[in-house]
Amino acid sequence: MKHAFDLSGKVAAVSGSTRGIGRSIALGLAEAGADVALLQRSLSDTTLQEEIRQLGRKCEIIECDVENRQQVRNAVPETISRLGGLHIVVPCAGIQHRSPSVDFPEEDWDRVMQVNLKSVWLLCQQAGRHMVEQGYGKIITIGSVASFQGGFTVPAYAAAKGGIAQLTKALANEWAAHNVNVNALVPGYIDTDMNTALVSDPTRSVQISERIPAARWGTPDDFKGPAVFLASDAAAYVHGHLLAVDGGWLGR
Repeated sequence: MKHAFDLSGKVAAVSGSTRGIGRSIALGLAEAGADVALLQRSLSDTTLQEEIRQLGRKCEIIECDVENRQQVRNAVPETISRLGGLHIVVPCAGIQHRSPSVDFPEEDWDRVMQVNLKSVWLLCQQAGRHMVEQGYGKIITIGSVASFQGGFTVPAYAAAKGGIAQLTKALANEWAAHNVNVNALVPGYIDTDMNTALVSDPTRSVQISERIPAARWGTPDDFKGPAVFLASDAAAYVHGHLLAVDGGWLGR
């Protein structure tokens, strides 16, 4: 059974890989055997590239600011050109903006939707064209508990992550017959830069921890195993699924 989780010979592309969940997923895929394209804004941040290469894997940094639509469209062909193929795509880049809905700035709404939903759609579309033609592929989107719950003061984020859930299912419906698996990881409350304000709030942090059945916030490394599973042949018959990595939050 362990061979079903082996990603040797596979090429993965991961956005949002310079920190947080994206970084851990990219490293986890490499640890499982995959070569990795890091889709990132900064070409000078080579820390993760060096770490992956030390594992004996190929790793290339591809310039991809997810607010630049042309760079997003170029990411798939550039990955194929530089690493010789593409089998796994994880669009993990994301942003957050909090504001009461009555005052939520339109420009912040547009930016959140571009980064968290439209760039994901564009990257998935480019990957899907390649994967459908080759008859194999794994796409792992990143949802949120906000894919199921509205939250407070995060209308754009909730709308985008709700959209990710439905986009994941829609693409799975079309591409499953072509041996392309499209699924989502659904983070709960994770200790990352995006949640620094909540983690630092002594009252809210305790309230959140007490509501999580696992009695702790998640960490980026909690996503390594679930990502490898969805990227591997062990998940060959898993299509359109939203896999919660939330310490039991949604079941509470």
